[in-house]
Amino acid sequence: MAYRRTPAVQARLDAQAGLILQAATKVLSRGGYAALSMAAVAAEAGVATGTVYKNFNSKTDLISAVFRKVVAGEVAAVAEAGAVGTAVERVTAAVETFAGRALKNPQLAYVLLVEPVDTVVDSERLTFRLAFAEVFESAVADGVSRGELPPQDSKLSAAALVGALGEVLVGPLADASQGESVVPELVAFAVRALGVRADPGVLGARSEQGVSYADT
Repeated sequence: MAYRRTPAVQARLDAQAGLILQAATKVLSRGGYAALSMAAVAAEAGVATGTVYKNFNSKTDLISAVFRKVVAGEVAAVAEAGAVGTAVERVTAAVETFAGRALKNPQLAYVLLVEPVDTVVDSERLTFRLAFAEVFESAVADGVSRGELPPQDSKLSAAALVGALGEVLVGPLADASQGESVVPELVAFAVRALGVRADPGVLGARSEQGVSYADT
């Protein structure tokens, strides 16, 4: 008869895996992908290196799990921020949240967006970008249907916005710069790119910049 884990045993294992993921996120936030090793994560979590390997087969397996966990939280935050309002308001809130949260934890955001990683992990990054693009696509499509935005391919525009946001953030994230103009300029660019001459008053601060990747 095959061994079946009891609920108590499974809960303990899940808690252990969660502790390791949290530790890995902290290591990435401090030193990036290059600093991540099974030994470093074990030391951060206060467990044996073998315990890390029992939960994750390799560094690639571990960082892929970190990507999925962190990205799920980020996508949820951006989706919630851009869920209501006019097209401009939704895009503004989504951009502010996307960029603002990234700038609160630049090292981790740099890993998620652009730092060279294994091919397998890079596939998680693609999923990351596609998920964010879907949030923007919804706002753009609704804006076009209501006449708030000029006719355009909402899927293409959304992908272009996410690509541009990631590219623009590379510099500030790499040198940990948090210039006050970065987020407002990104918002203004996004609105212009969608074909709208926005009232500056509309581009107010609606982001959750007090919360960062590390808090997800």
